[in-house]
Amino acid sequence: MHTTLTQWAATLFLPLATLISAWVIWSDLSRMKIPNKAVLALVAGFAILGYFALDLHEYLWRWAHFAVVLAIGFLMHLARMLGAGDAKLAAAIAPFVALYDTFLVLTIFAVMILLGFAIHRFLRRIKPLRELTPDWESWSRRDYPMGFSICLTFLTYLVLGALYGA
Repeated sequence: MHTTLTQWAATLFLPLATLISAWVIWSDLSRMKIPNKAVLALVAGFAILGYFALDLHEYLWRWAHFAVVLAIGFLMHLARMLGAGDAKLAAAIAPFVALYDTFLVLTIFAVMILLGFAIHRFLRRIKPLRELTPDWESWSRRDYPMGFSICLTFLTYLVLGALYGA
């Protein structure tokens, strides 16, 4: 599976993405909140790493990805389709994604929504796990911590880029 994202860029982005995704997943599962600091760290990470990972023209155009996804996410939040944290997280991730990989990322996201939801619902039924994490809000709420699927999508895309990128 080939990506437009280069192996160099994916490899450069992956450590930052892994650390911040772990933070976001933990926070979203435990508190049903995505920290603004995590979103800002991703934006700052792209601002720095993206400059070295991409040519200048591509780097500057990737900021448009941020603006477009932020606007779409804002409208989806107003329509109560997703949380504000999810919208901000998706916007912060958008510059990391090559434009021509949009369909690939949306396909991965569709799979990760189903997989993440199934995993979450399965794990919350395991009593010893719930006893280890009794304060986690996501275990008892009806809504799903979408940051889990967003981060799984982001990491999967970067791993594919590192393995099969341009």
